[in-house]
Amino acid sequence: MTGPWLDGVRSLLEAPSSAVLTTYRQDGGALVSPVWFRWHDGAFEVVIAEGDLKLRHLARDPRCVLVVFEAVRPFRGIEVRGTPELVEGDVGAARAAIAGRYLGETDGARFAAERSSKPGVLLRLVPDEPRVWDLSGILPA
Repeated sequence: MTGPWLDGVRSLLEAPSSAVLTTYRQDGGALVSPVWFRWHDGAFEVVIAEGDLKLRHLARDPRCVLVVFEAVRPFRGIEVRGTPELVEGDVGAARAAIAGRYLGETDGARFAAERSSKPGVLLRLVPDEPRVWDLSGILPA
């Protein structure tokens, strides 16, 4: 997945940026959860631990929203809505790669190893029509 939108946020997606994943409760209310992610092979990927409430929500209502954003200048962000692919199986490599982005390679590997006995599901969300913003053009100099 490429496009002009990606060029404007590539460094945001390569950095350990803040992100939140929204899933939907049975009553239609939103559950907004902070998550770690990676941009990999044209999709956003998030590892969700087996038994996590988010997986129950997605089993009932597969829609979700992922928002990745900067809390510092230039305050860029991207919102992606859709139905993710949920990949069951060994998530160890993805978990280590994602944790490594946020904690550094050594601590990320340790974090993933400590959770290796806890199965997970890989959420893959391919952006169809992402909403991208960059506030640099309206910020005071």
